[in-house]
Formats: sequence, C-alpha cells, structure tokens
Amino acid sequence: MRYLAEPFILGALKRGRAVEQFLGPAGSPERPGIHWVEIRLNHGTCEVYLHSALDCEPLTGDLDSLLPLSDSEEEDFGLLLATANDPLAALDAAETHTGAVRERWVNQSMAGDEYRDYVLADRPTAAPDGQPWPSPKSS
Repeated sequence: MRYLAEPFILGALKRGRAVEQFLGPAGSPERPGIHWVEIRLNHGTCEVYLHSALDCEPLTGDLDSLLPLSDSEEEDFGLLLATANDPLAALDAAETHTGAVRERWVNQSMAGDEYRDYVLADRPTAAPDGQPWPSPKSS
C-alpha cells in the first residue's frame, strides 16, 4: 500500500522524515504544471511547503528535478505555507491550505510515483479517489 495511515504519517514526521502528497494539475493550458505539498521537520518545527513545477518530464519520478512553474521563482524549497509545533497541527495546516486529503499522504519521494501514475493515466481530471484535484489557496 502506497498511502500512509495517520499513525504512520505522524510517526514519520516525529522521526524527522518528510511526507508528501501529489495535488495534481496546476498552471494553464499554455504552461501546464503540477503541484504537491510537503511536510518536513526543521529544528523541531514542522514546515508545510507547496511546490509547483512544469509538467514537462512525463516519465520522471523525481519531482525535485522538474523546472519551476513560474519563471520568477526557484523551486529549491517551495513556498512555505505554515509552521506548526507538532505533526498533527502540520497535517491540519497542509490540508487547510492546499486541500490535501488525509488518506493520500505518502513517504518522501513517493509523490513522484503519484505523478508518474497521473501521466500514465493521461492526466485525469479527477484524483485517484474520484474526487476533484485539490485547489491550493496559495498557488
């Protein structure tokens, strides 16, 4: 099973491991992109980042290798959306700011597999659970 149950999400974060979620399409038809959300620990604080990249490398599983969606931004760290003192609060913040779904979090680097599945499925208009893709408030 690719997706993490909540106790495994919280456990990963408490051990200093990041978790991610592929959020689907972003950008415009002229400049198609994707976005994903990441929660990672930094000096005891959980940080929530929104990443946006060009949808230009259909067979990659390495989202960090994709070019930034915006010409004016660097995609080294993404956009910091929130910080929290505990993992559960960070999950809540990520879901509030991005529309992420509790049942679709994966371990770090696994969001790339979600992107690859999205491309192989011919970029569907709905998420794997049949719901619309999330619409982050800060993208």
